[in-house]
Formats: sequence, C-alpha cells, structure tokens
Amino acid sequence: MKKRLLAALMVGAMALTMTACGSSPDGGAETGGDAAKAGKYEVGIVQLQQHPALDQATKGFRDKLSALVEADGGTVKFDELNASGDSANCAPIVSGFVSSNVDLIMANATAALQAAQSATADIPTLGTSISDYGTALGVSDWSGKTGTNISGTTDLAPLDGQAEMLHELFPEAKNVGLLFCSAEPNSRYQIDTIKPLLEEMGYTCTEYAFTDTNDVASVAQKAASGSDVIYIPTDNIAASCTEAIANVVLPAKVPVVAGEQGICQGCGVATLSIDYYELGEITGQMAYDILVGGQKPGEMEVQPAPNFTKMYNAANCDALGITIPEGYQAIEA
Repeated sequence: MKKRLLAALMVGAMALTMTACGSSPDGGAETGGDAAKAGKYEVGIVQLQQHPALDQATKGFRDKLSALVEADGGTVKFDELNASGDSANCAPIVSGFVSSNVDLIMANATAALQAAQSATADIPTLGTSISDYGTALGVSDWSGKTGTNISGTTDLAPLDGQAEMLHELFPEAKNVGLLFCSAEPNSRYQIDTIKPLLEEMGYTCTEYAFTDTNDVASVAQKAASGSDVIYIPTDNIAASCTEAIANVVLPAKVPVVAGEQGICQGCGVATLSIDYYELGEITGQMAYDILVGGQKPGEMEVQPAPNFTKMYNAANCDALGITIPEGYQAIEA
C-alpha cells in the first residue's frame, strides 16, 4: 500500500513538473524559476515581395530566432509565404496563418503588417521593414508601443540625415524630384517629412508619384526631365523596379539618392542605409522574448536599426562622373 502511494505521489510530481516546463495555451512559454524553457513553435512569415532588403530581414529573423530557440532546447517551424508584390495577396496568406493558429506572425513590409492587423487581434505579430508604425497601423498619437498584439522593428533611417547627405553631395542642385509609390503610406510619410527639410536648404522639390509597377518608367522619365537630382525613399515598389528606373536616370545623367541600400545598388549613387539582416535579427530576438520569455507585444517598444552607414554605388557614380567624399562605404556588387 505504501509503495502504491509513493508511486502515485511521484507520478503527480512528474506531471506538475511537466506542466511547469511546457508551453502556455496561447503558444508562449511559461516563465518560471531562473529561466524559461523553449517548446515547439510554428511561426508564419508573410513577405510582401522578393528583393534584397526584405530578403535579408527575413533571413536575419529566421536565423536569430532558430538559434535562440534551439539553444534553449526547443524547435521552431517556419511557414514562409511571399505575396509577389501584390498587397491583396497578403490577406489570404495571413488568414491561413490564423486558421492554422500559428504561435506568431512575422509581417515583412507595411502591406503585410496591415493585413495581419486586420486578420487577428490575438496572435502575437511582429513587423519588420516598416518605416513608420503610426502611419502603417493608423495610429495618430503614436508613442512607440501599440498596446495591442503588435510590435516589431523599423527600417527608417534618419530623414534629416538623408537630406543633409543629399546637400553634401549636390549643393549646387536646384530641383529635387521626389519619386515614390503613392500606394505605399510609409513612402508618403517619408516624402512629407523630407520635403520641408530639403526646401529649407533651398531646393525646389517636386513630387513624382507612380501607382504601381506599370507606370514606374514613365513617371521616372518625367522626374528625370524636371530634376537635377532625384530622391527615392524606402519604397517597396521602387525597390522591385530599380532596373527600369536605372534605364531612365543613368542615360539622362540624373543622380538618385536612395532611402536604402537595395535601391541605391540598383539605380542610385548614394544612401544612408541600415543593415537589413541585423534588423531581422533584432526582430528574431523580440520573437524569442515573446514565445519563450512571455513578453506581450503591445508592451514592447518598436525597435529601430542600431546603425546607419553612408554608402555609395561606385559603378553609377563613375557613369555619372560623381566624386564621393571620404566617409562613404562602397556597396559590394
């Protein structure tokens, strides 16, 4: 009788121990004792389109989250889908993640984050490659935290720094063309922010907005015809059409200052940019803190990129006869 009672007590104790170390019902790990134990997680990744910046952010996210979870004894499965540049494709992708009850959604680019916001208020969601969360999420009094199931990282480089860089390189220019996609709210935010900064420096700024990939070349032609230099913000459609833009601006001998490295590599001469892989790693750390550490996304500050680098495209600078001053890093081909 005593042996049976002792065995029952041992079984009960083991059950309590397994419960304490397991995952919570909402997919995150319970925190207890000195450290949390990782479990098994499924993460849905929706990326607006394929281009180098977004690809690197996704890779950094996967690499960092996998390394952290596996080091803590757990496993993570990724369901990664690409919307092929069509914002409308993000909604069914996210709906599939919600139906599968994934533990976390990573939304790469503004349209992907907006689709996730519309689809679920419960599943933890992290954005990356988002220029401005207030604009993306429709929050007028943005404070750095959402108070909801959403947080993430921002790829917005200091726009005042980009304006100063443009002035450093092209102090004699008079007309600056602002080339961007009117369908991207974060692009509109960047243009509205940098335009008055450039105007204070004495430039005349003209907006040239395209609606999608179909009119990029024609709008770029108008911008090249009316501008001494063109500024392109961090813009997903522009990033997917750099060859078309380059085919216009390089023959016209009009330099492009870009909001990020990928656009600069394709059609620009200089940029003040971030490392998107590093941005993805920060997002991966946040995912780990949510899944394993039990943190709530709405209470987590949106994180910026820690480093910004002045970079230049040597080939395009040579083609346009532009000499870059010291302090710029060449973009590797």
